[in-house]
Amino acid sequence: MSLNLNKLVDKAYENKTINELLDAPPSALEGLTPKHDELLAELKIKTIRDLANWKYAAKAHALAVLADSES
Repeated sequence: MSLNLNKLVDKAYENKTINELLDAPPSALEGLTPKHDELLAELKIKTIRDLANWKYAAKAHALAVLADSES
């Protein structure tokens, strides 16, 4: 299966596999910079995988999903 993730990542990371992207620094994501890498590293987030698995991001995502069904 082939996915086009180019709109999600910085140009330098286009054509990388999903696993390569998960091991890349957060600045590989479109809109983030090396300064974001430094700030996130203070929270022990050094890769996109770390960011995706960060418990606070998961909690925030759960709240956002729940908000869609709140009346």
